[in-house]
Amino acid sequence: MDLTYRPRRLRRTPSLREMVQEHSLNAADFIYPLFVHEGAEVEPINAMPGANRWDLDNLIAEVERAWKLGVRCIVLFPKVADSLKTEDAAECYNENGLIPRAIRKLKQELPEMTIMTDVALDPYSCDGHDGIVSSQGIVLNDETIENLCRQAIVQAQAGADLIGPSDMMDGRVGAIREALDDEGFEHVGIISYTAKYSSAYYGPFREALDSAPRLTSSKPIPKDKSTYQMDPANAREAITEAQLDEQEGADILMVKPGLAYLDIIYRLRQESELPIAAYNVSGEYAMVKAAAQQGWIEEKAVVLETLLSFKRAGADLILSYHACDAADWLREG
Repeated sequence: MDLTYRPRRLRRTPSLREMVQEHSLNAADFIYPLFVHEGAEVEPINAMPGANRWDLDNLIAEVERAWKLGVRCIVLFPKVADSLKTEDAAECYNENGLIPRAIRKLKQELPEMTIMTDVALDPYSCDGHDGIVSSQGIVLNDETIENLCRQAIVQAQAGADLIGPSDMMDGRVGAIREALDDEGFEHVGIISYTAKYSSAYYGPFREALDSAPRLTSSKPIPKDKSTYQMDPANAREAITEAQLDEQEGADILMVKPGLAYLDIIYRLRQESELPIAAYNVSGEYAMVKAAAQQGWIEEKAVVLETLLSFKRAGADLILSYHACDAADWLREG
């Protein structure tokens, strides 16, 4: 055949392919989500094979392992005892609560590790929502933000480096930025859950934290989070959310979930110069693990290909429960 250009020329050898590779993965791209709980032992999470709820002592060892593998940021999520859950989720700003204690312990033992936190009320709420639910069953926006600001300040005081509002209340980024600045925490960054969708992919995560909405007879409780999390059908709306978060002072924008929303990552990358993060969520993780356990897929290859797809779409950072495994595989080459 008389072909002027043959794309396969640059695919012929491993070294040629490496030379022209457009995107790559690095362990420092990963943010490692970790679940913590009170107690003295590690609890496996049934819906997330390989993931655990960590007690504070074993948490230190796991974070040290991640650091040695090249992971430079972790994010903490608490499983809170039911006895501490209330309608106003006041435990979220308890200075001696589980997350502030975990942050202080980590900063004492491994000060170099970047610590990101989750700012939302659902782990601490007896109603299971990210905000305060009124007696009429409405998730209250402005009242919720007051508690989110208090939560963010307590986390910053404990030593958090990045505050991660995941609640999707309107105006919360600006309010948290102002609250942090007023308390002298101008150096603490905000990684905003900018486009967080009302997704079916969160099931295993809610099992891990026991944080799903709880229907009660005392008042009407919304059965899902669709009045504040985004509609999976919407893409342009994500641009609006990103523009608002930038204006309000976000340092990093996040898309959650990741794999089913690569188009949203791409759109935000075109619209913003800020770093973009993708959350490779629990449902995505669980599906890969389940298929690998059945021998239907090669786990290492699928995980690395999936993580690379986030980078190709435009993400700079990836929150993933695969973080340590992926970092280890990347070291192996």
